[in-house]
Amino acid sequence: MKDTISAIATAIGVASISIIRVSGPKAKEIASKVAPKATLRPREAILTPFFDKNQEMIDQGIILYFKAPNSFTGEDIVEFHSHGGVAIAQEILESTLAAGARLAKAGEFSKRAFLNGKIDLTKAEAIAKIIEAKSSDALKILARQLKGELKEFVDKARDDLLQAIAYSEVMIDYAEEDIPSDILEKLEIKLLNLKRDLENILDSSLRRKGLIEGFKLAIIGKPNVGKSSLLNSLLNYERAIVSEIAGTTRDTIEESIRIKSHIVRVVDTAGIRDSKDQIEKIGIKRSLNSVKEADIIVALFDSSREFDEEDQKIVDLLEKNKDKIQIILLNKIDLKMKFDIKKIEKFSPIKISKDNIKPFLDKLEKVLESFSVEEELILSSNRQIEAVKETIKSINEAFEPLKKEELEFFSYHLQEAVSKISQITTPYQNEEILDKMFSEFCLGK
Repeated sequence: MKDTISAIATAIGVASISIIRVSGPKAKEIASKVAPKATLRPREAILTPFFDKNQEMIDQGIILYFKAPNSFTGEDIVEFHSHGGVAIAQEILESTLAAGARLAKAGEFSKRAFLNGKIDLTKAEAIAKIIEAKSSDALKILARQLKGELKEFVDKARDDLLQAIAYSEVMIDYAEEDIPSDILEKLEIKLLNLKRDLENILDSSLRRKGLIEGFKLAIIGKPNVGKSSLLNSLLNYERAIVSEIAGTTRDTIEESIRIKSHIVRVVDTAGIRDSKDQIEKIGIKRSLNSVKEADIIVALFDSSREFDEEDQKIVDLLEKNKDKIQIILLNKIDLKMKFDIKKIEKFSPIKISKDNIKPFLDKLEKVLESFSVEEELILSSNRQIEAVKETIKSINEAFEPLKKEELEFFSYHLQEAVSKISQITTPYQNEEILDKMFSEFCLGK
């Protein structure tokens, strides 16, 4: 990290201000070339003109200097706050590059902050996710990570594991000494309590994953039950083609809508039925995949048509996916009833029509509110979730050798657990892994 990096830290486009950030050992030297009239003092905003490499004035704005180690990256940082606009920001960036900086890679500022001990990975991921946050609930979750609550949880889990390893190593080294007879029992209780805490945070995180990424809702049903009409009603515009011809929707259609504070990704699927049409069969296969990926399944049945084998396929599909949240709708109730409602009575169907989907929206709002953030802490990324899963796996593998008093194997599995849980905050500094993770950040971050 001997070189000095530069990037535009704000979104490209017309705005009130643009910020160009420079970080590294030559940040102050580069600033003196772009803003030669400014006398830089730490954390003091100075109004000054900015110049290009030919010393022609580009703009007048604010320059800020943060002296190492008291900066975001832990290095010297200079920020140029110019008037918003693509051309101005690009000109100032080009001036910093001409003065000796190099263009920063995506996430490189945050990576330097991590490597310099200014943030851990939980805070780094929270920063990246906050930028993409789609709801107020997501912001609450990520704010808790920025405060360090997840790090505290991980540190405690790690300490518990290290303490268990220490007890185990003492028993291995001093097997002939007078060691309390109940120590193995205490170790098992400690690990069971830790495993319970890890399983709780994992379960809560998986159930509330949609708070961060947006909930996925799949609309399913046989052809012509009104799936596309429901999507159009939710969006308030004609997104999907509506026709009486069966098989009109041959592929999944996905759109996002906001319901109160939540983002919902609605997927209108192809009608599920037996078909010989190759294109329609591909669409039906994608429909079934959408059901697997969905957080919420909305199944439509047509009250104006008799219950048939195609409806039964939908019922069977619902039975196979009992673990998912399901909302069952009996559509077209403004028409003459022909449907045998007893066939789906156990699902407590909600009656709607094309002109009145309010009962469905009311139910959906209640379902989404049930995911709202409580006091429990949750994981915000797949990487964190996988780390906890692997930690639980290693702890489970440690119980058997503990019962058999095979303490060398017991310690080995716990060391694996320590390695896995540590990945959430401060993993082994494998450069390739860090490059991959931080490359997902936006430029200037």
